[in-house]
Amino acid sequence: MSTPVHDDPLSKERSHLADSRSALRAMREDVESLDITDVTANWVNAAVLESQIEQRVKALADLSETPLFFGRLDYLHAPGAERAEGGEGERFYVGRRHVHDADGDPMVIDWRAPVSQPFYRASKKDPLDISLRRRFGYTGGDLTAYEDEHLSDPAEAAVTSKLLQQEIERPRVGPMRDIVATIQPEQDEIVRAGLTGSVCVQGGPGTGKTAVGLHRVAYLLYAHRERLARTGTLVIGPNKSFLHYIEQVLPALGELTVRQATVDDLVAHVEVRGTDETTAAVIKGDARMAEVLRRALYSHVTMPTEGVVVVRGSRRWRVAAYEVEEIVRELLARDIRYGAAREALPQRIAHAVLVQMERAGEAPDDRVQNAVARNAAVKAVVKTVWPQVEPAKLVLRLLSDADFLAEHAEGVLTEDERKALLWVKPARSVKSARWSPADAVLIDEAMDLIERTHSLGHVVLDEAQDLSPMQYRAVGRRCTTGSATVLGDLAQGTTPWATRSWAEALAHLGKDEAVVEELTAGFRVPTDVIAYASRLLPDIAPGLTPVASIRENPGFFDIRTTADGAADVVSACRELLEREGSVGLIAADARVPELADALGAAGIGFIGPGEETTHTTRLTLVPASLAKGLEYDYVVLDEPQAVVDGEPDERTGLRRLYVALTRAVSGLIVTHGAGLPAQLA
Repeated sequence: MSTPVHDDPLSKERSHLADSRSALRAMREDVESLDITDVTANWVNAAVLESQIEQRVKALADLSETPLFFGRLDYLHAPGAERAEGGEGERFYVGRRHVHDADGDPMVIDWRAPVSQPFYRASKKDPLDISLRRRFGYTGGDLTAYEDEHLSDPAEAAVTSKLLQQEIERPRVGPMRDIVATIQPEQDEIVRAGLTGSVCVQGGPGTGKTAVGLHRVAYLLYAHRERLARTGTLVIGPNKSFLHYIEQVLPALGELTVRQATVDDLVAHVEVRGTDETTAAVIKGDARMAEVLRRALYSHVTMPTEGVVVVRGSRRWRVAAYEVEEIVRELLARDIRYGAAREALPQRIAHAVLVQMERAGEAPDDRVQNAVARNAAVKAVVKTVWPQVEPAKLVLRLLSDADFLAEHAEGVLTEDERKALLWVKPARSVKSARWSPADAVLIDEAMDLIERTHSLGHVVLDEAQDLSPMQYRAVGRRCTTGSATVLGDLAQGTTPWATRSWAEALAHLGKDEAVVEELTAGFRVPTDVIAYASRLLPDIAPGLTPVASIRENPGFFDIRTTADGAADVVSACRELLEREGSVGLIAADARVPELADALGAAGIGFIGPGEETTHTTRLTLVPASLAKGLEYDYVVLDEPQAVVDGEPDERTGLRRLYVALTRAVSGLIVTHGAGLPAQLA
């Protein structure tokens, strides 16, 4: 006998999904129909309001392939109400955004709302007043299954959620997706941490640290929207490919205003056309360079040799040289920005003149003081004593003038370090200089010494382990009055200046007080793959806790010796393309052209990192240097030893290899004609 439709739980839930989609569509239509013709005072207000309406319409988009809700909570009692005996509970559907019906009653609750928190935190040990937690399974945008946990029933044993596992292991094609349906309790604690405190997340491959950082931004925008609307938010990633990969996560959660950038984007004050030798790059990235720049900048301040005479009408007012010197020394002692002090100097000299005027019986006001500050004699002494300095010209002189560098790096940098910094062929101008990425960071530091950098409300810094101390300072300047979420893995540091400890990194960032959290549960990388990659940890990050995969599916893993070079690699790619999902072919940068030719000859289409995979083109050819932060259902890793040899030293090479080995979600094939590194043999 079949179950009547009205008694079938799945049919009821599908009906609620359909009603919720209709309600969301009505919410969107209400916003689209707003008439602002007579509600704005001028065209500027109208433009602002139109922009806000446009953003709201976009935020209410119903993505047909994305489930509108993914869970349900049945409370024993009404949330927030006193838990009296026999009290009636409530039911809430948890989704990516809030949806209400025509009467304003909620049909879907935003996953960030306090009432949704038990969906992620409740357990058999601590049910948090939840009688039932229901998870939903979807195919595309269609609800196809559900799974119940009766948390308040002591007779029901705790079991691993099959739907949760399926969602974690679901094949991925296209950019990174959100994880709102699979956030784990330890991740949720970080996501919902307060705005005022900074957090540093150490997480191995597949622990979800990037997703945690992005969802933390979404949560903070929900909980502190007005404040962050004023102060701004920023997500910083390692490269453009990575940013392209993650760029759809926040819009899928309804957040459209978060800026994304690389560190190079932040410091792009000059055109970068050059590169540094490793030694020079390491020195330029050293925090000691901040002191060298400070000394070089303030060396432009000189003490006056003559006083200043201000003529007003028939009267002459004189400020003696020693008085001007006292003002200059006082400004230097206050340790304010160079530019701010330079602007204050004429006002302070003018104030000294006004004191003399008052003693002479005059009654000058602020207009007189401002006029004196603009007096040609005052401007002339300011120009001599505290001249303007252009940041790029300051850095240019340091890198070109051996004597100037020696003078201001004395006791800070060694003679060999100073020699390594100097350009072989000094540039004649800022425009003609072949600036390197590290030079741009130095110019940014100099700019901040002159004028304070604007601070944002919250900054997320991903793949932070690869930053130099000076790059940390550049990021820290963008959140001096705000907070930061720092994400990284010390084992994946692949730059010569990679972070040695989070305490050191946070000090350079100016966030010593940040709480360091460690994620060790692996959701993405299969058990066999992460266990194999972890053989490298004693060499690349001694003492770091290995990731423990919680995947029930051990994944597909194979190591193959190739007899026919690139042809065998192409064959492995073809084999994996027969499976569902995305495929990444990762190889040492130098081997990418050969493999590209081999794929082309075999008629296999592929794209580069950062380009979006489709159902017809699912293979991405990835240089090892760009693999960090990316993930694919299946990976072919070509010649591990070549990946190691492609780096300036073995430790960095092994770290690069660790990154490459841990990009797979469901399976990995390692191909090699040469021998494997000793740690993996």
